Amino acid sequence: MNRRIIQILIPAEVDRIIDKYLIYLQLEKSLSANSVDAYTRDLSKLTDFAQTENIPLDKITLKDLQQFVAQLRDIGIYARSQARIISGIKSFYKFLMFEEYIETDPTELLDAPKIGLKLPDVLTVEEIDAVLKSFDLSTSEGRRNHAMLETLYSCGLRVSELITLKVSDVYFDEGFIKVTGKGSKQRLAPISHIALKEIKNYLIDRNEIDIQKGFEDVLFQTKRGRGLSRITVFHIIKTQVEAVGIKKNISPHTFRHSFATHLLERGANLRSIQQMLGHEKITTTEIYTHIGKEHLRKAILTHHPRYGNEY
Repeated sequence: MNRRIIQILIPAEVDRIIDKYLIYLQLEKSLSANSVDAYTRDLSKLTDFAQTENIPLDKITLKDLQQFVAQLRDIGIYARSQARIISGIKSFYKFLMFEEYIETDPTELLDAPKIGLKLPDVLTVEEIDAVLKSFDLSTSEGRRNHAMLETLYSCGLRVSELITLKVSDVYFDEGFIKVTGKGSKQRLAPISHIALKEIKNYLIDRNEIDIQKGFEDVLFQTKRGRGLSRITVFHIIKTQVEAVGIKKNISPHTFRHSFATHLLERGANLRSIQQMLGHEKITTTEIYTHIGKEHLRKAILTHHPRYGNEY
């Protein structure tokens, strides 16, 4: 039995081993500083997963790693990025094998996703800012569209969830919205103070609309008092993206992918992002009774680029 095998879960021990691994990349592999930084970021995603699941790094199995990769896929991380992360993890476990911290390599049979044609584009934070700042806020339509896209990006919504969002689903004081997703499953999603501010401004205009029967509680309305369609939202986004000179193939779902990507890039936990994207059942009363939701809100407030900024 190899006597060097240890429970790599204690933070100090994890840090020591990772520091040793980074030195190995620099000296033995002759990687650049940028490459080492990339390996570090990818490895941090695995250590976050291990801590969340309470699994020591030296006890992770192939099944655990497949679950980790499935989480990457579920939150919208594209195949090319998944492959890069898996490559970094494989390199780390080869190092653990070389240094005799482990006896078997759990990544040996871990398959990287197949990379096909060019992947859909993701907007940068700067590009999203440019789109949102380009609306004409002197018009009611501009104020509506600004509030709508702030909500889409701040909460990582599907377009179907956006157009069915109700006024009664917005909890202004608590900082949450109630989202009805696929299969009529409901979840609570933290919403930024910026998005809430824009919704409040838009509601002043909405109160002037002659709303048709059956649409009284639908948040985002047409001028004729009906809910917006998917095609209308797509057209609004396409027009605005082109207006600011962004040459990417953008759809409403791009904002959802950008939401997940930006959170992950800034260190948000995969589990929290999964919950934000709609992988947990809830009821309308959970906003008051489910104390465990507060950790989710704190995670989003900490890591999402829209939550820490004031106008």
